[in-house]
Amino acid sequence: MSDATLQYYLVALGSNRRHRDYGNPRNVIAHAVQTLRSHDLGVIRQSKTIATNPIGPSIRKYANGAVLISTALDPTSLLLLLKKIEQQHGTRRGQRWSARVLDLDIIWWSAGIWTSTKPPLSVPHLAFRERDFVLRPCAEIAPLFVDPISGLTMAQLFHRQNRRKPLDL
Repeated sequence: MSDATLQYYLVALGSNRRHRDYGNPRNVIAHAVQTLRSHDLGVIRQSKTIATNPIGPSIRKYANGAVLISTALDPTSLLLLLKKIEQQHGTRRGQRWSARVLDLDIIWWSAGIWTSTKPPLSVPHLAFRERDFVLRPCAEIAPLFVDPISGLTMAQLFHRQNRRKPLDL
């Protein structure tokens, strides 16, 4: 891939722990978006931040959102940058589904499908189709983007997951 070729990504953001400098999880999400911009990631669209119940052992509610970004980075390079940003916010690795200051996940990529083992990465994200806290923000900012696995748009996936919940655009 040429360095000049822009790629587009949907990135999910989540937080359920306060940060000593940025405050509550909603503020952590806002600061994370500023941090993405400071790393020359073009933030094209940003969803509303929503409050969601946790998955797994954590008892704290999450603040969740999504951004559509543009960058010349390939998925693996973007993942490494996102993990660096998480660590700068105080998130530690190896604590799946536990309380965390910041979680950044690549959900969708404009070029389709990407899989790597080092570091482990699957794009589109393997579980995003079943997670309202990901689908709702993604459908808000990119309703017509197509999942290359299912062939369905983000809006269609959201509505299948949430037959009774309207998407507030």
